[in-house]
Amino acid sequence: MSRDATALWEVNAQLGEGPVWSQAHGALLFVDILGARLHAWRPADDTRRSWTLSEACCWLLPRDTGGFVAGLRSGVVELDFDLEQGPRPGKRLTPIEWLPEGDRLNDAKSDSHGRLWFGSMDDAEVHAGGYLYRLDGRGLVEMDRDYHITNGPTISPDGATLYHNDSARQTVFAFDLSDSGELSRKREHIRLAPGSGYPDGMTCDREGGLWLALWDGQRVARYHPDGSLDREVALPVSRPTSCAFGGEAFDRLFVTSAAVGCADEPLAGALFEIPVEIGGSAPTPLSLPV
Repeated sequence: MSRDATALWEVNAQLGEGPVWSQAHGALLFVDILGARLHAWRPADDTRRSWTLSEACCWLLPRDTGGFVAGLRSGVVELDFDLEQGPRPGKRLTPIEWLPEGDRLNDAKSDSHGRLWFGSMDDAEVHAGGYLYRLDGRGLVEMDRDYHITNGPTISPDGATLYHNDSARQTVFAFDLSDSGELSRKREHIRLAPGSGYPDGMTCDREGGLWLALWDGQRVARYHPDGSLDREVALPVSRPTSCAFGGEAFDRLFVTSAAVGCADEPLAGALFEIPVEIGGSAPTPLSLPV
């Protein structure tokens, strides 16, 4: 196990999540769900910006018409963003009245067709009532259910496989993903051993390697497309939460982390970078109804 992680910003995020590279701003954006904060870091000049939001934001992703789409507690909304003025939430694209009381959104990705995939979970992490949803021009569709803690969703570089986690079960699932956005052949892709951590956010590199942040595992791991372990990178924090490729060539792997429950860890909640030999690709902008 290598120890090559570098701390880029000791931001002390209570629950850092949702890293995404903005090509328009040349910056990495990420959220602090528990702190209801949005952070932006531009490596070209080390610009650092943070904003307090009116409600928790779980993720944001670029949209093909410009700006972003964000998952807030009140629903999925349009969101404009400026490094100087910060975020400006706009029209709500879909509410979340269908969610049981006490549930919230958690983690999202776009696929190669610009569809949005996101999960929900019990905020208290008690009941297994979490769902996996798809949102596109046809509307919102429930695609899978009975998750304790949804996390991760990411798509293989050929667009044919969708990965999704149930963190509490220490399991990464894989689905066949059709061109029309249908899922089939759900199977267990990776199961972590007891005491080895919980699968959290993840992303794929250009060769199909799956990079997985391991909550309470103190590391990020890369798995081959067949689910076998390739390498692990140790971190100086217990709770890495997610990872995303960024930089102009998408050849840098950024990792968010959580400070909650880690009072004795000086770097908990920081943003990290891990050196990689194989980079990733830009996320496909979301193509959603106006």
